Amino acid sequence: MKILVADDEIDIRNLVRISLEENGYTVLTARNGQEAWDILTEHEVGLAILDVMMPVMDGFNLLRKIREHSTIPVIFLTARTDEMDKVLGLGLGADDYLSKPFSVAELVARVGAQLRRSNEYQSPKEQVDSTITYGNLSLDKRTCCALKNGIPIELGAKEYKLLLHFMENPERIFTKRQLYQAVWDEELYYDDNTVMVHISRIRSKIEDDPHRPMYLKTIRGIGYKLHYTGEIA
Repeated sequence: MKILVADDEIDIRNLVRISLEENGYTVLTARNGQEAWDILTEHEVGLAILDVMMPVMDGFNLLRKIREHSTIPVIFLTARTDEMDKVLGLGLGADDYLSKPFSVAELVARVGAQLRRSNEYQSPKEQVDSTITYGNLSLDKRTCCALKNGIPIELGAKEYKLLLHFMENPERIFTKRQLYQAVWDEELYYDDNTVMVHISRIRSKIEDDPHRPMYLKTIRGIGYKLHYTGEIA
């Protein structure tokens, strides 16, 4: 498994590279966002660890480019601790976010967790019917493709997992904590803003009017549920 580490600080790159290689990963490193993008276009990378503040192309713009073509897990590793930066990164499609200084052991653990979940959702499974349909939405679990009215929808990895969770449990109400546990599987790091950002992004892609959702309904004081009647509620 190849992992990309993009950071303009050589000490950080070497520390993360050595730690990941000790755990059996192959690591490719980049000094800036453009180098990272070149690596991603030339190699099959399973996960990317990106700094936000990089020369040539910053982490946010790099993530935008990645999400145009790929749903690989992306972890931001940065000294920027502003909450809005975190919300922006997650909103653009990042899967996790660690602030410097960081625990190397925790980073390695998060890398493993992200890869396990990514492989679980991307690996083909022997099933009689791999397609889930609800209203005008459909998901093919073999290819991880989402469609609305037969037209493909581009979803990030966590957006896909959230929508899959809802479509496998239609009409069921979930709290933000339950959704976080189901998709991120990290009780200790529960963050309701993360869930809200991803719900908002899903709505922008599946709803005709995200402000008057026909699919993902907010249940005040509780959470969310997938409920479609063909009418705006």
